[in-house]
Amino acid sequence: MSRRTILRAWLSVGFFLPFFLHERGDPGFSPLARLEQLAYDARLRLSLPGGVDPRIVVVDIDERSLAVEGRWPWSRDRLARLLVRLTRDYRARAVGLDVVFAEAEQDAALPAIDTLLASPLADDPGARGELVRMREALAHDATLTDSIAGEPVVLGYVFQRTAATTGALPAPIFGEGEDGTRIPFSEALGYTGNLPVLQQAAAGGGFFDNPALDDDGVYRRVPILQRYHGALYESFALAVTRVALGSPPVAFSFHSGSDGPRDGLDLDWIALGKRRIPVDEHAAVLVPYRGPQGSFPYVSATDVLSGAAPRYPLQGAIVLIGTSAAGLRDTRVTPVGGAFDGVEIHANLIAGMLDETIREHPRYVQGIELVQLGAVAAIVTFVMVRAPLLTACLAVLLLELLLGVVNVLLWQRAGFAIPVASAMILGLVLFVAQLLYGYFAETRRQRKLSALFGQYVPPELVAQMARNPERFEAGIATGELTVLFADVRNFTRLAERLEARELSALVNELLTTLTQVIHRNGGTIDKYMGDAIMAFWGAPVPDREHARRALQAAREMPGALLELAPRLRERGWPELTIGIGINTGVVRVGHMGSKFRQAYTVMGDAVNLGARIEGLTKQYGVGLAVGEATAAAVPHIAFLELDRVRVQGKDVPVAIYEPLGERAELPARTRRLREQHAAALDHYRRRDWDRAERAFFTLHQAHPERALFSVYLDRIAACRASPPAEEWDGVYSPALK
Repeated sequence: MSRRTILRAWLSVGFFLPFFLHERGDPGFSPLARLEQLAYDARLRLSLPGGVDPRIVVVDIDERSLAVEGRWPWSRDRLARLLVRLTRDYRARAVGLDVVFAEAEQDAALPAIDTLLASPLADDPGARGELVRMREALAHDATLTDSIAGEPVVLGYVFQRTAATTGALPAPIFGEGEDGTRIPFSEALGYTGNLPVLQQAAAGGGFFDNPALDDDGVYRRVPILQRYHGALYESFALAVTRVALGSPPVAFSFHSGSDGPRDGLDLDWIALGKRRIPVDEHAAVLVPYRGPQGSFPYVSATDVLSGAAPRYPLQGAIVLIGTSAAGLRDTRVTPVGGAFDGVEIHANLIAGMLDETIREHPRYVQGIELVQLGAVAAIVTFVMVRAPLLTACLAVLLLELLLGVVNVLLWQRAGFAIPVASAMILGLVLFVAQLLYGYFAETRRQRKLSALFGQYVPPELVAQMARNPERFEAGIATGELTVLFADVRNFTRLAERLEARELSALVNELLTTLTQVIHRNGGTIDKYMGDAIMAFWGAPVPDREHARRALQAAREMPGALLELAPRLRERGWPELTIGIGINTGVVRVGHMGSKFRQAYTVMGDAVNLGARIEGLTKQYGVGLAVGEATAAAVPHIAFLELDRVRVQGKDVPVAIYEPLGERAELPARTRRLREQHAAALDHYRRRDWDRAERAFFTLHQAHPERALFSVYLDRIAACRASPPAEEWDGVYSPALK
């Protein structure tokens, strides 16, 4: 792994750790928590089932009820009549009172009646009977108790975080020391309960308070169990649901799959008979909101009291008694509305328990979150290090979309509420951090590389090298490359006609034009040698097509000089022609020189041969010649074999060729030329001087512009005059230094 990759990995680790610690909760980061809450709210609103659920009805003590029945609080005999209507006339499945009866109702006449009952007047049987009858008529608590007794009525109460107590609690769902009491539920210190006589008569009771309220005050989750003095008590919604279902047993399940409480294990869900209620480790549930305020039918309490309310939807329904009257309304802030009736939160919870639509968010989801964060960090770091910027941007965008889509699918299909904001924010933060690192740190490397290579490597190759600079630092490497030498013909004679300033300007024009061609074809400038230029392909950036690109550059150079010619003529300068030699082979490449000055250059026999080939171009009358390794590397090009030569310092002969053009597009005349020339060479190398002379003479007559055939005619004449030795192999040894 490169040093650059390691640094970028540590950069990602530095940003990953705060997110990791936040998910673990040590410490939490409130902006991330707030973003997660907003993401949760958005998913909830987008997936609301909508519609009205008629199974749960809110009997509303509304403004009209107060106008008809009198101001609140109503007397308990009126509430008793309301309960009798609901339980006996409308046959409600269960009735929950979102009201606490913490104190006895006091009627002003009761103390006077009690005084009379203690007086001598009570000795009169008739008077005593009348006083007792009057007292019973005014004892509304007893009336309310009678209306509750034996009916599916659930009362509510409030747990406190102080030690004060009022009224009585219902029987706990689990007593002290029983199953579940070792689970870390919310702990209450006190309570405000109902009158003991009322609570004892009721079918059940549940708490209203919500210690699991989020820090922004929004009702997203509520506990369905709390602990008080070692015993567990159920919430109002759970109590109503249990009564409606016939009081099924309650059991605990842990994500390990074992039953009953286990030290060190987290609560997964609570079984309500055959129904499952997903909970977190504190027995809190996510409220499965059906829709905005009004997702359950509302019936005016005065219509129920008068019997005017229709039987549907009251008959057989679960009824919650609440109030929407101004000054009495109990509103809460929820993800689906800012002024949401508290009684309807209970209704949503009851519906979710009945339908098993409460979304799961157990403790082990934290492990999923941490894995998700780690995967995001790894993927973003990998693509930012390895991929081009545009590809990396698209990859990060796709990753963000994938996170959102998978999260929504898990939400809708599997019922899992898995946090996603932290992972998405981490992905964006890492993207920006890596982008800035690339801008500040990598541009520094690019400047360094530009200083090393910018004088002789095309800018696009410098940019490519900057993506992996370690590969191109100073050093010597061995590999197959293609070298090119280009030299101006008769430049010494041209230079004698120009002043020094003009000569300098001419050379600058020439070398700039040739350099542009080389750079355009991905070549690297090795050096300028007066009027000559040396370049190579395949380094510093590896290129499998080095031979093809070098040949393409060589074929474009004459055309570039033709385009330059008008500018030269305008200044009175002569037109320029060049000779080009190309060779391919294994060379050493790297920064070489002294401690005072270094250059990025190539060395080796293949380089020397390339220079020799360029020198031979004038002798054979061609503008471009290549070695046999170069010709073999570009099979789509047709070549004319010029000769087999043994250059100075090399014992093994090499063939040199002139490129003619694309093999598939070669004109018929040129194809005949190749065939005739190959036959002529064969006669020449077999010492058949007569046939060779006739063949080359015919070629010379047909192509007088080619000096090559005259060269061979002169050689044949020399061979006739002085026959070569018996070991002659047809190889020419030029006197070239």
